[in-house]
Amino acid sequence: MIMPKGQQLLLPVNPVFIVASLVLALALNLLPLGRVVWTPDWVMVLLVFWGIHQPQRVGLGVAFAMGLCIDVAQSALLGQHALVYCGVMFGAQLAHRRLLWFGPLWQALQLLPLFFAGHAVELALRVVAGGGTLPGLEGLAAPLLEAVIWPLASWVLLAPQRRPPDQDDNRPL
Repeated sequence: MIMPKGQQLLLPVNPVFIVASLVLALALNLLPLGRVVWTPDWVMVLLVFWGIHQPQRVGLGVAFAMGLCIDVAQSALLGQHALVYCGVMFGAQLAHRRLLWFGPLWQALQLLPLFFAGHAVELALRVVAGGGTLPGLEGLAAPLLEAVIWPLASWVLLAPQRRPPDQDDNRPL
């Protein structure tokens, strides 16, 4: 694959780093903040990130398992978050080759409808199950915050891969 102009060649990602970041996102989602509608879904953001950057390692199975963990922890309808995360992951993996050509700001702009769709499906499932009411305008803040977080998350999660490799005088790269 031809790399976009000016993009740095990244080192391989450590699988332990992927697991640690997903566990941290799960812990952030499980913080006892109450039922605040506008808090971003950290697991969704990281699943989309790793689904775009490492689709062979983080796929629908991981999204489904993380969704079940969130469902059990929040005492939500079993499979609600799993369905949402699988749908969002599917959308991210459909667009991952196109999204990698853009910088983090343009990626965030293009992922905004995906984040909105994920929250809309989650809200629809909650309302159909009889457990939720329609939020006001503050319900629109979560997908917007996730899009705003995207460039920072992208910078932090790609930082270990950007470190310079060991210098070798015999290697041209």
